Amino acid sequence: MTIVETTSEVEAVVRDTLAVHQSFFLATSGSAGPWVNGAYFAETGLFTLSLVLEQRGRSLAAIRDNPVVSVIISTGSPTEPFLQAQATARIVEDAEADEVRRVLLAKVPQVEPFLGTPVAAVELRVLSWRATDIPNGWLPGRDLYDTSIPVAREHRG
Repeated sequence: MTIVETTSEVEAVVRDTLAVHQSFFLATSGSAGPWVNGAYFAETGLFTLSLVLEQRGRSLAAIRDNPVVSVIISTGSPTEPFLQAQATARIVEDAEADEVRRVLLAKVPQVEPFLGTPVAAVELRVLSWRATDIPNGWLPGRDLYDTSIPVAREHRG
């Protein structure tokens, strides 16, 4: 199998997995220590995720302290493909926040009541995805790098 075929296959699994999931687990680590939170998300690109978090919650406080986060997108079953990633979080405001809310509501209509509470819009920029698909022999998982980010290119294996 060539590198191009592998990248194409991994990209397809990443796209498909993002498309079928509406929520994920977000791991943060700020001055209060590590924390994991579940959240709804919408992908606005292969390496960009949009979400909202409680304004007074631990996850947002941790992001303010340290914008480096990790995510896992999974049903919880190792027999189904799942994604893991490290990302940089950015709290967005004004028109960008309105766009986050719009794309999130379009993908996850049941988020509407949550949007009426005190929440902050956040955008995650994923450096690379690790796609694991055990039934198809992807253990360890296969990586898909955002080659437009110099840091991601430096960490390629």
